[in-house]
This record gives sequence, C-alpha cells and structure tokens, in this order.
Amino acid sequence: MATYNRAHFIVETLKSIQNQNFEHWECFIIDDGGTDNTEEVIEPIIENDARFNFIKRKDAHAKGLPGCRNQGLDLARGEYIIFFDDDDIVHPDNLKICLNVIESQNIDFCHYQKQSFENQKPIIANIPITIVKSIGKEDIKDVITQKIGLASCTVLWKKKCFDNIRFNESLFFAEEWECYSKIISEDYKGVIISNTLYFNRKHTNSNTGEFYNDNPIRRESYAKAILFVVQNLKEKGLLSSSLKRYFITFSMDFKEYLLFETLLNEFEMNRFEKMKWYLYFYSYSIRLPIFKVKKALLKPI
Repeated sequence: MATYNRAHFIVETLKSIQNQNFEHWECFIIDDGGTDNTEEVIEPIIENDARFNFIKRKDAHAKGLPGCRNQGLDLARGEYIIFFDDDDIVHPDNLKICLNVIESQNIDFCHYQKQSFENQKPIIANIPITIVKSIGKEDIKDVITQKIGLASCTVLWKKKCFDNIRFNESLFFAEEWECYSKIISEDYKGVIISNTLYFNRKHTNSNTGEFYNDNPIRRESYAKAILFVVQNLKEKGLLSSSLKRYFITFSMDFKEYLLFETLLNEFEMNRFEKMKWYLYFYSYSIRLPIFKVKKALLKPI
C-alpha cells in the first residue's frame, strides 16, 4: 500500500485489511513523503499487529505510486501480491476467496469486482464464488481497451508475475494499466470472478478524479503510458490492426501531446497507410456528430 497524506482515510482501510478472514499476510505501507499525521494515527494499529510495516519510500525509487509499489514488491516475502489503496475498504473474504480460486484453478491471478462509494458506507455481502471467464494472452485486446478492467486493486497475483516486471516509475497515471498489460502479454493465466471484494472511495483528490478534471500531469502520463503499451505490444507481435485503430481513435483526446503523430511513427507505416490514417484522424470530428445523429434516429422509441 502506497500512502500520501491520507490520515483521514487510512485507519479505516487498515482495519478492513486487519479483518481479513485469511490471517497469514504481511502489509507494507510505503509512505511517499507525506506531511500530515498519517504515521501518528496508524501507530496504535502497527504497534499491536506485527503484520503491518510502515516504511518511508527510499530514494532508490522515484516519488509516486509506481515507486512505492515497486519498493513493496522488493520487500514482499509471500507467494502472492495484492495492491490496496490507502482510502478504500476491503471485503473481509478478499484474500480467502482469491487464494481459493487461484489454488483450485491452478492459475496465476484472480480478478474480482469493485464497487464505488462516496459518503455512505457500502453494504458488504457474501455470495457464492462465480467464475465468469478465463483470461490469457488471447484476451490482450479486451485488457488494453479495458473491456476487462484490471484495476490496480482488483487482482490477486502470484508473485512470479512480477519476477521480471515492475511499474514504470516515470508514470503518474495509468501505471497499473501499462504494467498489467505487460503481465497479460507474457501469457500468465487468470480468471474473472463476479464477486465484489473491494470498495473504492470516490473523491476529487484521487488520481482518477484529477485525471477526469483534466490535470495536465495525469493526462501527460496517460499519453506516455499509451506509447509504452504500444511498444510492448509491438515487441511481442500483438499489435493488431484493430488495436492500432483503437489507439489512433484514443489519441484524438491527446492532441496537445502530438500522440497521433508519435503513434504513426511507432506503427512503422508506409506512406499509403499513413495517408489513410491521417484521413481517418482529421475526418473523425466531422463523422462523429453524424454517427450520433444516426444512432439517436435508430434508437427504439
């Protein structure tokens, strides 16, 4: 768990981890140079539960979420890895259910569902384990396009998935999307279960909230993450024409970073292909309103 100035939320998060029905775990809380009283408010928990370790981020890792998580990966001694944020709530059967699924299915990771909340606390229900589908390299398109949403805190991984993979410490947003897509491209096998085992708190000070409020640091990071993902897919021979179309369409929202032009260079297209994509790119703003009108007209009354 990375933390930064979340003294007002983190105690509730740690208590939800402490209430796990599977008890054999360790939790590294990596402080990213916060200036509030986080260490003070969590001291009673740490003193009475040796499974928690509060550690300052070392200078060997860059400031930010990826650096803190990488330091945690370096320290972790267990066979499994899970990332939690410092402002959310964890289902008490999270670890128990995920471990059961991984071991019974002989797979590398288990992806579960999350539910957002603001002020009102979520209702934590117990339902039978239901496996929705398997995930592997053949599902890379759905992972990239986030049809399969491997959010940062919704996966329990076998530690071996991170043997040669780490979070990119130059990113300040979309770092888990970039990292997890690399894991899937290595053909580790997993499953999706329908159980909701995580509850993420919605507020404007979160990284996601800042991105949707057009924070330039988060937006630039997303543009960089796209390039890293494209480079990995190209290296693995997984960059299909449909994924190229997806990235080019997505680049229309990042014109200030010249993402479209950079992508064309990464795709190593010939002159004819480049002309085709330039036409697609620059006619999109004209075609989109027409598409929306057609869609509205075809919608059943």
